[in-house]
Amino acid sequence: MGQPRKSRKKYNTPPHPWNAERIKNENKLMTKYGLKNKKEIWKADTLVRRYSREARYLLGFGTDQMVNEKLELLGHLARTGVLPEGAALEEILDLNVEDILRRRLQTIVYKKGLARTPKEARMFVVHGHIALGGKKINSPSYVVLKGQEDEIGFYRSSPVAKQIEEYNNNKANKANTEE
Repeated sequence: MGQPRKSRKKYNTPPHPWNAERIKNENKLMTKYGLKNKKEIWKADTLVRRYSREARYLLGFGTDQMVNEKLELLGHLARTGVLPEGAALEEILDLNVEDILRRRLQTIVYKKGLARTPKEARMFVVHGHIALGGKKINSPSYVVLKGQEDEIGFYRSSPVAKQIEEYNNNKANKANTEE
C-alpha cells in the first residue's frame, strides 16, 4: 500500500541520459514553455505514453466494456482540451508532449496575455497572483480544463494586475501608432 506521506514519482526518466538530440529538444521545450526543470517534460511524456498505451490496449478489443472505456478516455481528453470533441481513438496515438504542455496553467496564463513571458507566468502562478474562478491556484503544472479557460484571471488582491494591464495597453497603443 505504501506510505501516504511518501508519494511515488509520477514520471519515467529517459532510457539513455546523454542523447544529444533529446537534450536539445528538451531545452527548446523548456525555453518555449518556461519550465523549471526537465522533470516537468518527463512528467508530460509519461502521461502521453500512458494515454497511448491505454489507446493501444482499447483498440485491440471490441466488447461493450471496452466501448465504455473508449468513451471515457476520449471524453477525458476532450474535457482537458488535449483532443477536439468527437476525436477518434487513433488520434490519441498522435499525441506529443507539447499537447500536454499547452494545457498547463502557466502556459495558458502566458497565452492570455496575463504575463509577458512564460517564466513570468510561472512566477505569477507560484506567488499567488493568478486565480481560476476566483480561487487562487499556485501550481503552474495545473491542467486547465477546456471550460475553465475563461475563468483565469488575476487574484482579486493582486497588485500585479494593474502593471500588466498598463503594459498591455502600452503595447496595443504602440501597435496602433505604427499602423
